[in-house]
Amino acid sequence: MEYDFTFFVIAGAAMLFSGFSKAGFGSGASFAGAAVLATVVEPAVALGVTLPLFMLTDVVVLPSYWRKWSWQASKTVIIGGLPGVMGGVLLYKLADADMLRILLGIVSLAFVAWQSLKSLAFFKPRDREYPALVGVFTGVLAGFTSFVSHAGGPPVAVYLLSQGMRKTTYQASTVLIFTLINIFKFVPYAFLGIFTFETFWLDFYLAPFVLIGALLGVKAHFWVPEHFFFYLTYIMLILTGTKLLWDGLT
Repeated sequence: MEYDFTFFVIAGAAMLFSGFSKAGFGSGASFAGAAVLATVVEPAVALGVTLPLFMLTDVVVLPSYWRKWSWQASKTVIIGGLPGVMGGVLLYKLADADMLRILLGIVSLAFVAWQSLKSLAFFKPRDREYPALVGVFTGVLAGFTSFVSHAGGPPVAVYLLSQGMRKTTYQASTVLIFTLINIFKFVPYAFLGIFTFETFWLDFYLAPFVLIGALLGVKAHFWVPEHFFFYLTYIMLILTGTKLLWDGLT
């Protein structure tokens, strides 16, 4: 496949956004970058390109939030993440490109629906301490959805936010959780052939965008109102999710 100027504008903007979101506002919306990328390349290529870039972001961002996380909440999610990743491996082996497009589209639109219902007060996560089993189950969901679409953020967000964490504790916890889940995903991605010379070549060109986004995201975490950022996220997810569903079904 040839990559023209339009591709790099779209892909660069998507990775800038993902780095910004992942570094400053949790991982709930960072998968939007993978969804946008999947509109201009095959979904498997989008997954293969974004995982190393997300891992690069993890390395850059982790020191800024070091030991600011809730280890008690994070460890149960991490424990569940490994079997969740294994479940994702099984689904990926059965899925074709259109199935992955449909899955990415459904996850994108479902995330917006969940956020909308929450903002309209149809439900509100309770501030309470959940049993460890709930955290493990959350990790299974996160590992599974993260493997097939890089969309593990929403279930983790529900679990962590329900415990009444402060913004920085929540952000640090998501950084820790997805640093480890992304490590869990790397070897299966390699064995499944998701990484190729093409994906690593694209990583080389897109790395500056995700790094700039990550550095800006860490700064913005402390001074940008979250609602402005997330409104933009929802609009982008509605557009990309709808396009992915259309492409997968037609």
